[in-house]
Amino acid sequence: MIKQYSLDDQANSITLESIWKDVIDAISDDLSAAVLDRFIKTLKPVKYEKGLVEIEAPGAFVQEWVKDKYADKIRELLSLFLDDSIQLSITLCNMPLKKSNTNCAEAVSINTVNREASNPLDSPQKVVTSIASNNAIEKFTPNNKYRFDTFIVGQSNRLAFAGAKSVAGEPGKKYNPLFIYGPSGLGKTHLLHSIAQEARLRYPKLTVNYVSAQQFAEEFVHALQNNKIEQFRKAQRNIGIWLVDDIQFIAGKDKTQEEIFHTFNYMHSIGKQVVLCSDRPPRELFLMDERLRSRFEAGLVADISPPDTETRCAILLSKAKQEGVDLEPAIAMFLAERVPGNIRILEGALIKLAAQASLENSKISIELAKHVTDSYYHTSSKSRPSTQQITELVSKHYNIPIDAIRGGSRKAPIAHARHVAIYITRQITGDSWKHIGSYFSNRDHTSIMHAYQKISDMIVHDQCLRTDINSIIRDFQLEV
Repeated sequence: MIKQYSLDDQANSITLESIWKDVIDAISDDLSAAVLDRFIKTLKPVKYEKGLVEIEAPGAFVQEWVKDKYADKIRELLSLFLDDSIQLSITLCNMPLKKSNTNCAEAVSINTVNREASNPLDSPQKVVTSIASNNAIEKFTPNNKYRFDTFIVGQSNRLAFAGAKSVAGEPGKKYNPLFIYGPSGLGKTHLLHSIAQEARLRYPKLTVNYVSAQQFAEEFVHALQNNKIEQFRKAQRNIGIWLVDDIQFIAGKDKTQEEIFHTFNYMHSIGKQVVLCSDRPPRELFLMDERLRSRFEAGLVADISPPDTETRCAILLSKAKQEGVDLEPAIAMFLAERVPGNIRILEGALIKLAAQASLENSKISIELAKHVTDSYYHTSSKSRPSTQQITELVSKHYNIPIDAIRGGSRKAPIAHARHVAIYITRQITGDSWKHIGSYFSNRDHTSIMHAYQKISDMIVHDQCLRTDINSIIRDFQLEV
């Protein structure tokens, strides 16, 4: 019979570690010895507080495998043993592990003892700040894996990388503000964390605030509701570098935009560095105040576009090295060519491949890579998106309703989105001008041809537009 502990037993020194041993014993009957040693026994319980148990995994593919396969079972057992309704958090161990049996806690201990001899970038920078829900500053630790030396530079991100490096080296003196934009999953957040790491290394007393636009909006509303707006503003502005992720999420939120506007003006006026990230350039944030858009464009605006195959291959090899995965260049190139989507999806494919090889106790091979790509990333070459599907993606990209794109409005943002939808439809489907025109409110073929030719001419010289169109087309795993 399984033992059961209650919360009252904490007085008898029953720790989370001892309960964790019972969890492993209970789950061991369902797993082979190899899987148990490779995955479950490498986990380290680190915290139990207010119904939340935090467990650390030594690597991303272990983390993903456990989340996918056994998180629910582990949570159920912890709830049983602790006699509590448990929420489970499986996080990555922040410290790089050597090839040994050293666990996360031991790695932290070793790093603390040898701090003076270690690389400063190998330890979390605890003085970087963020804003908590109670509007007080709490410590924020940049992801130790998101550093400049782990960011793979290619033609698609060279300007953004150079701008971020310059900002981290001389905050407030160059490229202020720095605005980085591009589709999700291409490295914008990586660069923000890298700036925080590098700036703190160069200027130990400098404080950095990293906040997502969604978080900013929620904290701002909370401050208004609780009459703590002055504390909120002081916490946001009493810093050296202000890093704002996903700024597009405040579009349409007038009061939040007003607060961002004043915070931006304050920071910029006293020479504090501002870095913002978005999924689109400032000029395409159509629901945002013009005053904000113009200020965002006052510094360096740098895009990150989907990388070419060679850069995707290099990113995979770098990720494999970080995770201790033995990946041959030929297999990395195979994955780079066969796995569609952004870098997060590509790295997810590597995690799946490494987990599969571990489960089968085999080396990573082309045959195994082919099995994984065919199982998880296979798409039919015969399928073709419809004009409706293309217009839906254009609508989502530009945040303009489909009915408006199909309708008769001549407002510049709507007309531009309509022309892009027409251009992509013709490129992908090859449908006749008349057929495409019938979808867009029965426009005649000359209007459709004009829209197509206008975009064709623009993309020759407009890098931003070319990036937008390639991003939309990539969502179909197609190429123009």
